[in-house]
Amino acid sequence: MNPLVLLALGATLLACLLVILGAHAYAAGRAQRAALVARLSASGGSEPAGRPRRFPGVDRRLRRTRLGRRIARKLATTGLDLTPGEFFVYAVGGLAAVWLLAASFLAPFFGPVAGLIGVWAANAFLNWQRARRIERFINQLPELARILANATQAGLALRTAIGLAAEELEAPAGEELSRVADRLAVGHSIEEALGELADRLPSRELVVLVSTLVLSARAGGAIVGSLRNLTVTLEQRKETRREIRTQLSQVTVTAYLVPAIGLGSLLLVDAMMPGALDRMTGAAVGQIAVLVALGLFTLGFVLIRRLSKIDV
Repeated sequence: MNPLVLLALGATLLACLLVILGAHAYAAGRAQRAALVARLSASGGSEPAGRPRRFPGVDRRLRRTRLGRRIARKLATTGLDLTPGEFFVYAVGGLAAVWLLAASFLAPFFGPVAGLIGVWAANAFLNWQRARRIERFINQLPELARILANATQAGLALRTAIGLAAEELEAPAGEELSRVADRLAVGHSIEEALGELADRLPSRELVVLVSTLVLSARAGGAIVGSLRNLTVTLEQRKETRREIRTQLSQVTVTAYLVPAIGLGSLLLVDAMMPGALDRMTGAAVGQIAVLVALGLFTLGFVLIRRLSKIDV
């Protein structure tokens, strides 16, 4: 046989072999990457264990963007059993529904306005869930300080005491301390692990507790006495926060009634004079008047919330 033919045949076989090996390596790499993303998602708290994952393609693409990373960070501090992809799809679906309802029941002009309000509401929902989780964690801080004081007094090391508290306390304190214990188990220092906890759930009470534990771990000292005193202080602050929240409940309800009155006024006008909103928003003057009114209602809501916010 011609040597050139043999050379061409051998080159072809070699090329086919390289293509097969390349395809196999590519498939194995994609499988490893998918497994790594799944493990990181589960460890970050954004994907619940034991529940099938929805919209995996959207989730993978979204995590590569700045918006997806921001949503993932917020979800990690809220404790919600959602991935960034799931939250994004649900939020987009909710925005579309709100847009259509506003355009159908009020006027087409109110569709984009409702969409913008929906975007704000999605972000506000995450902030509310985060604030709620921080509040629940703060309420558990006295019990946490008491467990750490008892464990330390019994002769346990601080790392062991944190693991014990993670097992004893319910969520969210138990979940957050489990993360701290995992960081300590892989070699992180107490200062780094507790610093990450303070960054995830920022509060004055937690900063004081973290500072006490870090200083005690650095320089030693009477950590049991410090934790005992801190427990009493945290209990007093807990009661003070509860009293303030009760006294400001009426102001909080008023803040939410202000925009509700505006929406009710629009529905009342449209019910009394069908088609009035279409005619009003059909002109530039009417659109400007509606936007100014919505801005004033929003300003009233923000001002009432600011005036009713008291830092303890």
